[in-house]
Amino acid sequence: MAEEPSVDAFMRHLQVCVEEARTIADGKEREQRLWQLESALQEAIIYKNRIEELQRHGIDPVRLVESESGITPAPAPKKVEALMTGTDHCPVCKAVFEPDLAFCPACGAEK
Repeated sequence: MAEEPSVDAFMRHLQVCVEEARTIADGKEREQRLWQLESALQEAIIYKNRIEELQRHGIDPVRLVESESGITPAPAPKKVEALMTGTDHCPVCKAVFEPDLAFCPACGAEK
């Protein structure tokens, strides 16, 4: 049976997608796709570094833990709620995002 894909394999995949995206004829579409891929690469790097940091400290980053009895876990945030930390609004999907981003992380539209 083949090994499960790794973060490194995912990052290599994204890098190949970046090279392919550079050939998109429409300039706006090309720029939007490159922003999406660069954002995904940054998140993958952050994730990989966090996992390595936890492992250096002897913490299993994927260990499942039982919740304490009587404590109800908070519901998972919706995608839009997760993006509600910034002050700029996307003109296309109306998601809120940080002012230093040049694109909407929810739909990829340019600022």
